[in-house]
Amino acid sequence: MALRSPPLLEPYLRLPHEASLILLTGVLGSSANWLVHRYLYSLLASQSSSSSSSSHTFSRPDEGSEILDIETQQQQHTSVVFVSFLRDYAFWKDGSKRLGLDLGAASNKGSFVFVDGLTGLFAPSPDHGRRQRVAADNLQKVLTSPTTDHLRRTLEDAVAYVRISNPGTQTVLVIDQPDVLLAAAGDTMSGQGLRDTILGLREKVHACIVTVSADEPLIATQSTSLEKEHASLALSLAHDAHLVMSLRMLETGTAKDVSGVLRVTPGGDEEIAGTSVEDRELLYFIRGDGSVRVFERGQ
Repeated sequence: MALRSPPLLEPYLRLPHEASLILLTGVLGSSANWLVHRYLYSLLASQSSSSSSSSHTFSRPDEGSEILDIETQQQQHTSVVFVSFLRDYAFWKDGSKRLGLDLGAASNKGSFVFVDGLTGLFAPSPDHGRRQRVAADNLQKVLTSPTTDHLRRTLEDAVAYVRISNPGTQTVLVIDQPDVLLAAAGDTMSGQGLRDTILGLREKVHACIVTVSADEPLIATQSTSLEKEHASLALSLAHDAHLVMSLRMLETGTAKDVSGVLRVTPGGDEEIAGTSVEDRELLYFIRGDGSVRVFERGQ
């Protein structure tokens, strides 16, 4: 079984502060999928022994010291509503299983709802109606219209479901690659409009985690309307975020024992939780079995 959470990442993988936004960015060749899997594991695995904290410290831990400073602890149930526009449920289920997390079991307990933003929008087929019924039977939802209104209503329904299933739960909304929806909608959707929809959804959950692409042509060039809208979305989310975790390739090229660079920086809303985020840069290596090693430069 793959190592679940690299020790250096554990401070960032705990239950986020209330009302906070965590932004994960990746580029071609440095996907954030492995990071999302570890967030899912951290939030959902071992619910009976999980705890939340009223005080988190994101400063660099000393060797052998406590990774996370916890002033007070209490048992707290956590639920996840997860919408992905680039990967289907099978992908996330298989990857989570390698970490020891059963998303099917979490779904049956009402702690996890997957919203399929891929097949209903980008893979139409004659059995589309049947696929929707199967998804409903498996406590999944399928997006069928590339509009912010449909996205909002679907996710609000999913959030309401987990709250009814587990009263008092802390619900975390995970939105994977909403920039894909922005591209699919064309001129009918703007980056600011999608950001406003996400902002409204954040008011209904404990915290939110969003992933977007941050390739240079999409952020820096801005020569087309799509690139401008994408940059508007990504930059506004970074401004709203408490914490930004960015993945990129090595500037010197590939290496046999390094897959890429992980940079942790404070977002524009760093002080929302009353704690500071230390700017740091780490290296990571994804092994063939799916496990990930995260380490400091020079180690």
